Amino acid sequence: MSTDLRIRSANTGISRREFLSRAGGGFGAAALAVILLEDEACGKPVVEGLHHPARARRVVQLFMAGGASHVDLFDYKPELERHHGEPSDFGEPVEAFQNGLGPWLKSPFPFHRYGQCGKWLSEPVAALGSVVDEIAFIHNMVGKTGVHSSATYLQTTGFVTPGFPGAGCWVSYALGSMNENLPAFVVLPDHRGYASNGPKNWDAAFLPARHQGTALFPNREEPIEDLLPPGGSFVTPESDAAGRELLRWWNERHRRDRQADSRLEARIRSYELAARMQLAAPEALDISREPDYIRRMYGVDRLGATFPDEINPEEEAAYFGLKCLVARRLLERGVRFVQVWSGNDNGFPRRNWDSHEDIQRDHGPLAWGMARGAAALILDLKQRGLLDDTLVIWTTEFGRMPSSQGSKGRDHNPYCFTTWLCGGGVRGGISYGPSDQWGFKPLDRDHPTEVHDIHATMLHLLGIDHTRLTVRHGGIDRRLTDVHGRVLHEILS
Repeated sequence: MSTDLRIRSANTGISRREFLSRAGGGFGAAALAVILLEDEACGKPVVEGLHHPARARRVVQLFMAGGASHVDLFDYKPELERHHGEPSDFGEPVEAFQNGLGPWLKSPFPFHRYGQCGKWLSEPVAALGSVVDEIAFIHNMVGKTGVHSSATYLQTTGFVTPGFPGAGCWVSYALGSMNENLPAFVVLPDHRGYASNGPKNWDAAFLPARHQGTALFPNREEPIEDLLPPGGSFVTPESDAAGRELLRWWNERHRRDRQADSRLEARIRSYELAARMQLAAPEALDISREPDYIRRMYGVDRLGATFPDEINPEEEAAYFGLKCLVARRLLERGVRFVQVWSGNDNGFPRRNWDSHEDIQRDHGPLAWGMARGAAALILDLKQRGLLDDTLVIWTTEFGRMPSSQGSKGRDHNPYCFTTWLCGGGVRGGISYGPSDQWGFKPLDRDHPTEVHDIHATMLHLLGIDHTRLTVRHGGIDRRLTDVHGRVLHEILS
């Protein structure tokens, strides 16, 4: 009977909502409620009362690809200065990724105190001193692997293997979008290209495909690939609309007998979203509308300049600042989750944070540009009243060893690194979970902080109990935090 009803409703042109509404109680009412909930999620947040009141409505994640060195940025270690050049003695066998067990290596950058909290920051990230009292630093992060691809997956998806949804996909799935004209999850890759794993870091995997991240390159002439017809094309607005309507008709006809496959539904929604984005996205990406003082604050006033071939702070500041400014414009227009990347995949010369050869050469420019853009983003969100309900997360796949590789570089350190959070219910001006005197491992090795804890805390601040946000897949109730994760109440306000 249900099949006959479905066919008749399709042949008579009755919409899905009309059919379910006429079906009355039972299954029809339940399905209609789901559809209404999905529609409501496109216009306003619906999860606030789902598990508990939310402190944050949106998230921006700043990801440093390649492995940013905590002991050269945020985790000051005087012992490395006192014992610089001496043979490193960890007091235990150490498995290095390459050959990074040389002498102890002090940071090439001086550290100074900033803010009322007196936080030690290195010289390249001094720009964060203006907002350091808003930030909670977590210095006892541990990973599960020293391999870039797996460690990046762990931070972005909660698992070390591919095939799992990105964190932004889970947020989109749980909360929907606050603006039906823009995606719920937007990714701003490094201007030079993708980092390790590429788009798999924001793939929807077994979640409905419409929740995957949408990559934008605001530095390019065409920031969103294939969104608009090429210039001088025979395609007119009228023919484009007619083509979309014909495509919609064929897709709907094809979909009727394939209700269980979300890919076509996602493709249909992507075309519908693309049509709306043709108007909304160019406006959101148009930073020329910003006043000069905002452009200078983010460092984008030098965009278009000719930069040296070697890595340099001005170029890093211009392009990372551009992504941070675009992130703010997207967040204030209702995008739920924005991921901002610094550093592309491995290559030579280095254009990421994987400083095996020379910390000063690579980390100096990258950190200077990152700190200027991140500080501007935090200040800008705060002055607009958005920081209170926007969660900012800074992370990387792992840290770097306190011993040297060669004479000036550092090897991978998955045993300890730093993540920081601010805004959206986070208590600022604190440092949580100290590392040991070298920055090699957490001081309290029995109680480290894992990425599952960061993800659990993020979802908690968004009003979601991470243990209850699950999807059945392969016979297992999957969730972002796997079977782990605890909310870090100690860093919440």
